[in-house]
Amino acid sequence: MYYRAALVWVLIAIVAVANGAVREKLLNRWLGPGAGHVIATAVLSAVVLLFAWLTIGWLAPGSPGEALRLGAWWVVLTLGFEFLAGHYVFGNPWRHLLADYDVRHGRVWVVVLLAALLGPLLARQVHP
Repeated sequence: MYYRAALVWVLIAIVAVANGAVREKLLNRWLGPGAGHVIATAVLSAVVLLFAWLTIGWLAPGSPGEALRLGAWWVVLTLGFEFLAGHYVFGNPWRHLLADYDVRHGRVWVVVLLAALLGPLLARQVHP
């Protein structure tokens, strides 16, 4: 089950990187970085929920607890990718990476983590 969840997460990560590129190349230029961040976060959150809904039958968590553990696994993978690849591969400074979690300044990235955490559980409830 966790292997399958990791495969689904890889697909989500590919979409997330593309989403980030669209944010940087288009949304930030057209709407500004604040609005670009919020829109890209909303889009990625919706994608995570959609992937959870589309794959929950294949992931097959046997209980709500297992579904929540799958979501926690997606959060761990996301944070690992965000901080490790974000810093060491994409060259973002640590303070820039951490700034996306500062909701006091309109940074709503934490919504993506909530979608990842709760997505499998919600999908399991909607799609038994």
